[in-house]
Amino acid sequence: MPKFLLSLIFVCLTSLSWSQDSQQEKLEARKAQIQREIRENEELLRSVKKKEKSAVHVIVIQANKIKLKEKLINTTERQAKLLSNDMYINQLKINKLKRELEVLKGDYAEMIVKSYKSRSEQSRAMFILSSENFLQAYKRAQYMKQYTSYRKMQGVEISSKSKQLVDYNGKLDVQKTAKKKLIAENEKERLSLLKEKNEQQKVINSIKKDKNKIAADIKKKQQEARAIEKQIDRLIRAAIAEANRKAAAEAAMKKAEASKKVGETKEETKTRAKAIASSAPAVSSSKIVLTPEAKIVADNFKANRGRLPFPVEKGFISLGFGDQPHPVFPHVRTHNSGVEITTEQGANARAVFDGEVTSVMVLSPVNKAVMIQHGDYFTVYQGLSSVSVSKGDKVSRKEVIGKVRTSGEGKTVIKFLILQNTTYNNPASWLSM
Repeated sequence: MPKFLLSLIFVCLTSLSWSQDSQQEKLEARKAQIQREIRENEELLRSVKKKEKSAVHVIVIQANKIKLKEKLINTTERQAKLLSNDMYINQLKINKLKRELEVLKGDYAEMIVKSYKSRSEQSRAMFILSSENFLQAYKRAQYMKQYTSYRKMQGVEISSKSKQLVDYNGKLDVQKTAKKKLIAENEKERLSLLKEKNEQQKVINSIKKDKNKIAADIKKKQQEARAIEKQIDRLIRAAIAEANRKAAAEAAMKKAEASKKVGETKEETKTRAKAIASSAPAVSSSKIVLTPEAKIVADNFKANRGRLPFPVEKGFISLGFGDQPHPVFPHVRTHNSGVEITTEQGANARAVFDGEVTSVMVLSPVNKAVMIQHGDYFTVYQGLSSVSVSKGDKVSRKEVIGKVRTSGEGKTVIKFLILQNTTYNNPASWLSM
């Protein structure tokens, strides 16, 4: 029973070790991703720092870099903890092997002594010849054969376990070295994080004197944002009404054809379909009446919640959805109907899902937007310097729809919105982060 329990514990420890190896691989991949995002952030920061007017944007990028470094430190700490657990398991295995080897070597030494005492061929022969009958002699011969075989097997097992012990000790040494390296990496990142926070504080202190100017700038931008939202709302309602009119016309035509009279011409059927459509209730401009085909598109879009790609290849969310505090003056809040994503200069804007372009908006001479319909969902891409699609175009997931504009302050930011009918959704919960 004790042997069974020891075997069970060994199996459990081995399974746990495999599981931790898998977790280490995932953490290493996550760490590599975070390090890549930090490098991209540093490139953005270098680009923006060249423009003196972008102090607030520098703070935003620095804040994201600090957040990424904190994630990196946390990931490395988790790696070190897993490594410690794995080292503990390996130490338990080493202790178990040492105990087993001690017992095996003791048994083997005892057998060697006994074998030495009865080493002469004469004593072995006498042991067999002194048997009372043939059956006993046969059994004694078999016993001696099995005894010799068992002794050899013990020797092989001692050799095997000794090799395992060497392997586990070697693995433990490698893990100790890896752990030291992780601790050193974390210490370096902590110092880098502290430096980053100090730099950020210097920038914050340098622009605090411009509080009134910043507040006025925020107020102006909020007014512009509300005006754009009204324009988007008007265009979405027009798109909904148009979709519902088409759906009503198709339904009326099907009804007219189903009740077609004998001898009725095609034009007469169309006229009757128009009459049926005109007698139907007024079409809604706030909610799309989905056709079976449009429902499939909407359901597919909804099923991809949390898995949609970013509307740019590289970037991070620099302003979240809803009421957001200013990065320098937390009591000054701004409302955002989507998310703002900071990206690199010259970045392409791309569709996040298959759909149809319902509108291309010119918000200002240097600011364009594209609206794409996905059933009863709409995605809007603001802050484009140029557009490469037209109204009515069918687009596919990750297809380029335009270029993201870089402002005079060095900001390259795309504003991304998701609506279901006229209701704004938080895009962050839809995107694959």
